[in-house]
Amino acid sequence: MVSKEAQARRGRQIALLIAAVGVLYVAITALGASLGWSHRTMALFDLAALAGFAMAIWMIYGLWRARQNNKD
Repeated sequence: MVSKEAQARRGRQIALLIAAVGVLYVAITALGASLGWSHRTMALFDLAALAGFAMAIWMIYGLWRARQNNKD
């Protein structure tokens, strides 16, 4: 059993992950556009951002499952 405080902390960590990935993605996109990076390089950062958001979704699913198990 995971305490409500631990679940809340995990939720905040997930929110920070989503915000950090979003901000970094926007910053890298702007930097790449200003420096004239190739489409291939930009695609690498697109995939990295996609992986970060996918990880956040996986973490949200795990948090949801933990909360379902704690209901009883």
